[in-house]
Amino acid sequence: MTNITHEQIVRSRRRTLAIVITHDARVEVRSPLNMPVEFIEKFIERKSAWIDRKIAEVASRPRRAMKEFVEGETFPYLGVSYPLMIRDSASEAFSFDNGFYLAVSAHNGAKQLFIDWYRSQAALMIKDRLDARALSNKISYDKFRITGARSKWGSCSGRGRLCFSWRLVMAPLNVIDYVVAHELAHIDRKDHSKQFWARVAELFPEYRESESWLKDNGHFLAGII
Repeated sequence: MTNITHEQIVRSRRRTLAIVITHDARVEVRSPLNMPVEFIEKFIERKSAWIDRKIAEVASRPRRAMKEFVEGETFPYLGVSYPLMIRDSASEAFSFDNGFYLAVSAHNGAKQLFIDWYRSQAALMIKDRLDARALSNKISYDKFRITGARSKWGSCSGRGRLCFSWRLVMAPLNVIDYVVAHELAHIDRKDHSKQFWARVAELFPEYRESESWLKDNGHFLAGII
């Protein structure tokens, strides 16, 4: 049986228990705030075979080498890989124009420059698509925030506060739209019942293909930077 420490239990205002296997094969148990430990432990015990199987699956996946931010390396944006080009003299430390451009003088800070750029793109793009879908479906949410999460693409609190990982802008637009629809569906349905998935289908009928893409490729996005 898989041993789960109390540090691996993440409590929040959610209503149901869930187990998540992260991109680096760690186990997270997401629990409602006041759920008794004994109930959580029994839930983990029932799911132990599934946990062990998923850990083995994640551990066996091929891993991408860490980026070195050198000429010719590629980085994804909206599902397309673009090359990085290093420039001796550049007016900007970092820019994007059908490719990524980095000044030699900024190489030591390349990782943070990429993160800041991805985060700013996510803030604009996800917010626009979120507001458009919420408006057209007459859904209200409380707040919106971009996070650096690696294994949680989106979340919806009990108060309707939505969070999305900036890493989503590495994925195709249809995947972003799926995660947006998924979290908007949680405004009314906090579980993953049949009624919840029916609501997701109403908001984004093509969600299955996007969900499948994220399951197959999400661990790569999580490990790029």
